[in-house]
Amino acid sequence: MQHNIKSLIGFTMGATDGEIGKVVEFYFDDESWTIRYLIVKTGGWLSERKVLISPMALMEPDWENESFPVKLSKDQIKHSPDIDTKMPVSRQQEVALYKYYEWPYGDPIGAGFYGHMGMLGMVESRVSFEQAIAAMRNDKEPGDPHLRSTTEVKGYRIHAIDGEIGHVTDFIVDKHWRIRFLVVDSGKWFPGKKLLISTEWITAISWARSRVEVDVSIEAVKSSPEYDPDRPIGDSYQTGLYRHYRK
Repeated sequence: MQHNIKSLIGFTMGATDGEIGKVVEFYFDDESWTIRYLIVKTGGWLSERKVLISPMALMEPDWENESFPVKLSKDQIKHSPDIDTKMPVSRQQEVALYKYYEWPYGDPIGAGFYGHMGMLGMVESRVSFEQAIAAMRNDKEPGDPHLRSTTEVKGYRIHAIDGEIGHVTDFIVDKHWRIRFLVVDSGKWFPGKKLLISTEWITAISWARSRVEVDVSIEAVKSSPEYDPDRPIGDSYQTGLYRHYRK
């Protein structure tokens, strides 16, 4: 099953001994297009602090009650490394977080930090804590350059091969927490139409210009299957979408 990110904002995150807080944002890897963290705003019990929780900590989601149970206690959350989400998250901070929770630290190249995992956990590719530190010693960046916020990318303009077609309003994630599609509002170009653009069709991204370039034409977009956020994305819809764009 696939879900749009907007529908997951506000989900409660529950520790093994009580509620932690609510999901307010997601961080993803812009190379693998995989969610690396859920950003949770804690309640008054932790002074409204925001914490980063990896999907690998999740247990089976409770979709009916809009809750993400996690294999962590409130005390573990309370004493976790304090990472300021208003500032770039460095790789060193991430390694400290993984070491604290004893999460397997996946190879940051290719499949992201935790390889290929599902809602219940992960993982395939792993490196040791010492190897991760060694790989980062020459890193001069203030933060991980591939860690992006879904909130930040909303509003980015989408450019087809022959012109602009709209802007990003949401993201569709699959059961492995991979971002499969960008939800695009065509705005003034095709009023009232929302459509899906696969992340596989992205050819370039300018983070400085808030612009995403995709390998589709304006003409194809005009007649593409429309996306209805109130209906699940079935196999037939996806097959039709790929066939329409000849992908």
